[in-house]
Amino acid sequence: MKDEIKPENANVRTPVRETGLAKFAPLLILAVGLAAAYAFGLTDYLSLSYLGEQQESLRAFVLANGVTASLIFMLLYIAAVALSLPAASVLTIFGGFLFGWLHGGVMVVAAATIGATILFLAARSGFGGFLRDRLGSKAAAFAEGFRKDAFGYLLVLRLAPVFPFFLVNIAPALFNVKTRDYVLATALGIIPGTFAFAWLGEGVGSVLAAAKASGQNPSISELVTPQITIAFAAIAIVAAIPLVLKRFKSSN
Repeated sequence: MKDEIKPENANVRTPVRETGLAKFAPLLILAVGLAAAYAFGLTDYLSLSYLGEQQESLRAFVLANGVTASLIFMLLYIAAVALSLPAASVLTIFGGFLFGWLHGGVMVVAAATIGATILFLAARSGFGGFLRDRLGSKAAAFAEGFRKDAFGYLLVLRLAPVFPFFLVNIAPALFNVKTRDYVLATALGIIPGTFAFAWLGEGVGSVLAAAKASGQNPSISELVTPQITIAFAAIAIVAAIPLVLKRFKSSN
Protein backbone atom coordinates (compact mmCIF):
# COMPACT_ATOMS: atom_id res chain seq x y z
CA MET A 1 0.00 0.00 0.00
CA LYS A 2 2.91 2.33 0.70
CA ASP A 3 4.01 2.12 -2.91
CA GLU A 4 0.56 2.86 -4.30
CA ILE A 5 0.79 5.18 -7.29
CA LYS A 6 -1.43 8.26 -7.10
CA PRO A 7 -3.29 9.52 -10.17
CA GLU A 8 -1.25 11.98 -12.19
CA ASN A 9 -3.79 14.79 -11.71
CA ALA A 10 -4.17 14.25 -7.95
CA ASN A 11 -2.31 17.43 -7.02
CA VAL A 12 -3.25 19.63 -9.99
CA ARG A 13 -6.18 21.57 -8.48
CA THR A 14 -4.39 22.98 -5.46
CA PRO A 15 -1.72 24.93 -7.42
CA VAL A 16 -4.43 26.35 -9.70
CA ARG A 17 -6.35 27.71 -6.73
CA GLU A 18 -3.22 29.13 -5.18
CA THR A 19 -2.34 30.81 -8.44
CA GLY A 20 -5.81 32.36 -8.63
CA LEU A 21 -5.59 33.68 -5.09
CA ALA A 22 -2.06 34.94 -5.61
CA LYS A 23 -3.25 36.82 -8.67
CA PHE A 24 -5.62 38.93 -6.57
CA ALA A 25 -3.41 39.11 -3.48
CA PRO A 26 -1.79 42.49 -4.36
CA LEU A 27 -5.20 44.11 -4.85
CA LEU A 28 -6.51 42.59 -1.63
CA ILE A 29 -3.52 43.95 0.27
CA LEU A 30 -4.08 47.44 -1.18
CA ALA A 31 -7.80 47.23 -0.36
CA VAL A 32 -7.05 46.28 3.24
CA GLY A 33 -4.52 49.11 3.43
CA LEU A 34 -7.05 51.60 2.08
CA ALA A 35 -9.68 50.47 4.57
CA ALA A 36 -7.16 50.75 7.42
CA ALA A 37 -6.13 54.25 6.30
CA TYR A 38 -9.71 55.48 6.54
CA ALA A 39 -10.44 53.50 9.70
CA PHE A 40 -7.51 55.09 11.55
CA GLY A 41 -8.24 58.54 10.15
CA LEU A 42 -5.02 58.88 8.14
CA THR A 43 -6.69 61.26 5.70
CA ASP A 44 -7.26 63.74 8.55
CA TYR A 45 -3.51 64.27 8.69
CA LEU A 46 -3.14 64.74 4.95
CA SER A 47 -4.66 68.19 4.77
CA LEU A 48 -3.54 71.79 4.69
CA SER A 49 -5.38 72.32 7.96
CA TYR A 50 -3.15 69.80 9.70
CA LEU A 51 -0.07 71.34 8.07
CA GLY A 52 -1.13 74.75 9.38
CA GLU A 53 -1.61 73.41 12.91
CA GLN A 54 1.62 71.41 13.04
CA GLN A 55 3.92 73.40 10.76
CA GLU A 56 6.35 74.42 13.49
CA SER A 57 6.74 70.93 14.97
CA LEU A 58 6.98 69.33 11.51
CA ARG A 59 9.67 71.75 10.38
CA ALA A 60 11.58 71.22 13.63
CA PHE A 61 11.50 67.47 13.08
CA VAL A 62 12.73 67.85 9.49
CA LEU A 63 15.59 70.11 10.56
CA ALA A 64 16.65 67.70 13.30
CA ASN A 65 16.16 64.49 11.30
CA GLY A 66 16.71 65.29 7.63
CA VAL A 67 17.33 61.80 6.26
CA THR A 68 14.74 60.08 8.45
CA ALA A 69 12.15 62.74 7.66
CA SER A 70 12.80 62.34 3.93
CA LEU A 71 12.38 58.56 4.12
CA ILE A 72 9.17 58.86 6.15
CA PHE A 73 7.78 61.38 3.68
CA MET A 74 8.58 59.20 0.67
CA LEU A 75 7.10 56.07 2.27
CA LEU A 76 3.95 58.00 3.17
CA TYR A 77 3.68 59.35 -0.38
CA ILE A 78 4.21 55.90 -1.92
CA ALA A 79 1.49 54.46 0.32
CA ALA A 80 -0.93 57.31 -0.45
CA VAL A 81 -0.55 56.87 -4.20
CA ALA A 82 -0.64 53.07 -4.13
CA LEU A 83 -3.79 53.15 -2.00
CA SER A 84 -5.34 55.90 -4.18
CA LEU A 85 -5.85 58.24 -1.24
CA PRO A 86 -6.97 61.71 -2.41
CA ALA A 87 -3.88 63.41 -1.05
CA ALA A 88 -1.27 63.67 -3.83
CA SER A 89 -1.58 67.43 -4.33
CA VAL A 90 -1.62 68.17 -0.60
CA LEU A 91 1.39 65.93 0.05
CA THR A 92 3.30 67.61 -2.75
CA ILE A 93 2.62 70.95 -1.09
CA PHE A 94 3.80 69.39 2.20
CA GLY A 95 7.01 68.39 0.46
CA GLY A 96 7.67 71.86 -0.90
CA PHE A 97 6.89 73.49 2.43
CA LEU A 98 8.97 71.16 4.59
CA PHE A 99 11.89 70.35 2.29
CA GLY A 100 11.99 73.14 -0.30
CA TRP A 101 10.67 72.96 -3.86
CA LEU A 102 13.71 71.17 -5.33
CA HIS A 103 14.32 68.53 -2.66
CA GLY A 104 10.60 68.05 -2.12
CA GLY A 105 9.88 67.89 -5.85
CA VAL A 106 12.54 65.25 -6.52
CA MET A 107 11.24 63.08 -3.68
CA VAL A 108 7.66 63.41 -4.91
CA VAL A 109 8.53 62.42 -8.48
CA ALA A 110 10.32 59.31 -7.23
CA ALA A 111 7.71 58.37 -4.62
CA ALA A 112 4.71 59.04 -6.88
CA THR A 113 6.24 56.96 -9.66
CA ILE A 114 6.89 54.06 -7.30
CA GLY A 115 3.42 54.24 -5.77
CA ALA A 116 1.72 54.48 -9.17
CA THR A 117 3.74 51.52 -10.46
CA ILE A 118 2.72 49.41 -7.47
CA LEU A 119 -0.95 50.15 -8.19
CA PHE A 120 -0.45 49.56 -11.92
CA LEU A 121 1.14 46.14 -11.38
CA ALA A 122 -1.50 45.14 -8.81
CA ALA A 123 -4.33 46.17 -11.13
CA ARG A 124 -2.80 44.41 -14.13
CA SER A 125 -2.30 41.23 -12.14
CA GLY A 126 -5.72 41.24 -10.54
CA PHE A 127 -8.29 42.43 -13.05
CA GLY A 128 -6.61 43.86 -16.13
CA GLY A 129 -8.06 41.36 -18.59
CA PHE A 130 -11.33 41.03 -16.64
CA LEU A 131 -12.20 44.72 -16.85
CA ARG A 132 -10.91 45.13 -20.40
CA ASP A 133 -13.22 42.39 -21.64
CA ARG A 134 -16.24 43.91 -19.91
CA LEU A 135 -15.64 47.55 -20.82
CA GLY A 136 -15.77 46.67 -24.51
CA SER A 137 -16.50 49.67 -26.74
CA LYS A 138 -16.37 52.07 -23.79
CA ALA A 139 -12.63 51.57 -23.60
CA ALA A 140 -12.07 51.70 -27.36
CA ALA A 141 -10.57 55.20 -27.35
CA PHE A 142 -8.10 54.34 -24.60
CA ALA A 143 -7.26 51.04 -26.26
CA GLU A 144 -6.54 52.69 -29.61
CA GLY A 145 -4.31 55.32 -28.04
CA PHE A 146 -2.30 52.83 -26.03
CA ARG A 147 -2.04 50.45 -28.99
CA LYS A 148 -0.57 53.05 -31.36
CA ASP A 149 1.85 54.74 -28.99
CA ALA A 150 1.58 53.65 -25.37
CA PHE A 151 4.41 55.86 -24.11
CA GLY A 152 3.31 59.03 -25.90
CA TYR A 153 -0.35 58.56 -25.08
CA LEU A 154 0.35 57.94 -21.41
CA LEU A 155 2.68 60.94 -21.30
CA VAL A 156 -0.15 63.18 -22.54
CA LEU A 157 -2.53 61.72 -19.96
CA ARG A 158 0.00 62.46 -17.23
CA LEU A 159 0.58 66.02 -18.39
CA ALA A 160 -3.09 66.89 -18.88
CA PRO A 161 -4.58 68.31 -15.65
CA VAL A 162 -8.11 67.11 -16.48
CA PHE A 163 -7.50 63.42 -15.82
CA PRO A 164 -7.56 62.17 -12.18
CA PHE A 165 -4.20 60.79 -11.11
CA PHE A 166 -5.58 57.51 -9.75
CA LEU A 167 -7.52 56.86 -12.96
CA VAL A 168 -4.41 57.27 -15.10
CA ASN A 169 -2.59 54.94 -12.71
CA ILE A 170 -5.05 52.13 -13.39
CA ALA A 171 -6.12 52.65 -17.03
CA PRO A 172 -2.85 51.45 -18.63
CA ALA A 173 -3.15 48.18 -16.69
CA LEU A 174 -6.14 47.28 -18.84
CA PHE A 175 -4.28 47.55 -22.13
CA ASN A 176 -1.02 45.62 -21.69
CA VAL A 177 1.18 48.70 -21.47
CA LYS A 178 4.79 47.71 -20.83
CA THR A 179 6.03 48.42 -17.33
CA ARG A 180 9.07 50.24 -18.72
CA ASP A 181 6.88 52.62 -20.75
CA TYR A 182 4.56 53.13 -17.81
CA VAL A 183 7.36 54.03 -15.39
CA LEU A 184 9.16 56.37 -17.79
CA ALA A 185 6.02 58.17 -19.00
CA THR A 186 4.81 58.54 -15.42
CA ALA A 187 8.10 59.96 -14.13
CA LEU A 188 8.42 62.44 -17.01
CA GLY A 189 4.74 63.35 -17.17
CA ILE A 190 4.36 64.30 -13.51
CA ILE A 191 7.46 66.52 -13.38
CA PRO A 192 5.76 69.82 -14.38
CA GLY A 193 2.82 69.45 -12.02
CA THR A 194 4.99 68.15 -9.19
CA PHE A 195 7.43 71.03 -9.20
CA ALA A 196 4.64 73.56 -9.67
CA PHE A 197 2.88 72.30 -6.54
CA ALA A 198 6.17 71.95 -4.65
CA TRP A 199 6.96 75.57 -5.53
CA LEU A 200 3.52 76.58 -4.30
CA GLY A 201 4.19 74.63 -1.13
CA GLU A 202 7.39 76.52 -0.44
CA GLY A 203 5.37 79.72 -0.25
CA VAL A 204 2.28 78.30 1.43
CA GLY A 205 3.24 79.82 4.78
CA SER A 206 1.46 83.09 4.03
CA VAL A 207 -1.73 81.26 3.03
CA LEU A 208 -1.65 79.20 6.22
CA ALA A 209 -1.12 82.35 8.29
CA ALA A 210 -4.00 84.16 6.58
CA ALA A 211 -6.31 81.17 7.05
CA LYS A 212 -5.37 80.94 10.73
CA ALA A 213 -6.02 84.64 11.23
CA SER A 214 -9.44 84.42 9.60
CA GLY A 215 -10.35 81.20 11.40
CA GLN A 216 -10.94 79.36 8.13
CA ASN A 217 -9.42 76.17 6.76
CA PRO A 218 -6.81 76.73 4.02
CA SER A 219 -7.69 75.40 0.58
CA ILE A 220 -5.63 74.28 -2.40
CA SER A 221 -7.89 76.38 -4.62
CA GLU A 222 -6.34 79.45 -3.04
CA LEU A 223 -2.93 78.37 -4.33
CA VAL A 224 -3.78 77.15 -7.82
CA THR A 225 -4.23 80.15 -10.09
CA PRO A 226 -5.87 80.12 -13.54
CA GLN A 227 -2.44 80.88 -15.02
CA ILE A 228 -1.01 77.65 -13.60
CA THR A 229 -3.96 75.62 -14.89
CA ILE A 230 -3.54 77.13 -18.36
CA ALA A 231 0.18 76.35 -18.24
CA PHE A 232 -0.54 72.69 -17.47
CA ALA A 233 -3.00 72.53 -20.35
CA ALA A 234 -0.45 74.10 -22.70
CA ILE A 235 2.17 71.53 -21.71
CA ALA A 236 -0.29 68.71 -22.42
CA ILE A 237 -1.12 70.18 -25.84
CA VAL A 238 2.55 70.44 -26.76
CA ALA A 239 3.11 66.83 -25.70
CA ALA A 240 0.14 65.73 -27.81
CA ILE A 241 1.44 67.33 -31.03
CA PRO A 242 3.67 64.35 -32.00
CA LEU A 243 0.74 61.96 -31.52
CA VAL A 244 -1.53 64.10 -33.70
CA LEU A 245 1.09 64.40 -36.43
CA LYS A 246 1.76 60.67 -36.34
CA ARG A 247 -1.94 59.88 -36.67
CA PHE A 248 -2.31 62.43 -39.48
CA LYS A 249 0.53 60.88 -41.43
CA SER A 250 -0.81 57.36 -40.97
CA SER A 251 -4.23 58.42 -42.30
CA ASN A 252 -2.72 59.84 -45.51
